[in-house]
Amino acid sequence: MYAITPDSEDTNDLLSKTQQALVGGARCIQYRNKSANNVLRKQQARLLLQLCSEYEIPLIINDHIDLAIEIDADGVHVGRDDTSVYDAKKLLKQGKIVGASCYNNLNLALEAEKQGADYVAFGALFPSVTKPDATPVSMSLINQARQTITTSMVGIGGIQLTNAAMVIDSGCDVIAVCSDLYQAKNIKLRAAQYTQLFAQNL
Repeated sequence: MYAITPDSEDTNDLLSKTQQALVGGARCIQYRNKSANNVLRKQQARLLLQLCSEYEIPLIINDHIDLAIEIDADGVHVGRDDTSVYDAKKLLKQGKIVGASCYNNLNLALEAEKQGADYVAFGALFPSVTKPDATPVSMSLINQARQTITTSMVGIGGIQLTNAAMVIDSGCDVIAVCSDLYQAKNIKLRAAQYTQLFAQNL
């Protein structure tokens, strides 16, 4: 399970909730905060990196490759209008993770894989609170991509416990969750429930 942080100005709350997700079994954290200013974003990213390091879990920075480089994060996630995967690989230290949003476009995923992406993300698979205007992605596209792509595939967008198993069964190696995790009454339990879905598929 890949946990994606929500927009939050409350750094202590963000850290507390992320720690619960880590204890529950999250295997990767992506710091994504579209509303923060540069000062807050840097502060939160540094503290999250310190927290993730304690659990030996990678912290990926969404979009801001300059921030990822500055704090020496474990990687960066780029979108269609951001730095290319190829350039991100050149700018980051060797061994860092570079993931790419591919929306509903298999060709984008193939190009990202060609450029060395460590994973490609497809979504939104379901209506998403975080990205309500995201282009929908069908399970048939995921099935098609699984036949073509060898790098790790991430499913994202509107994923909940009620539909996550379907995403895993369709061929995704990873599920990325934001709202259904961070808004849960018991984040540790919710993370553990997602983790258990993968154990059932071994």
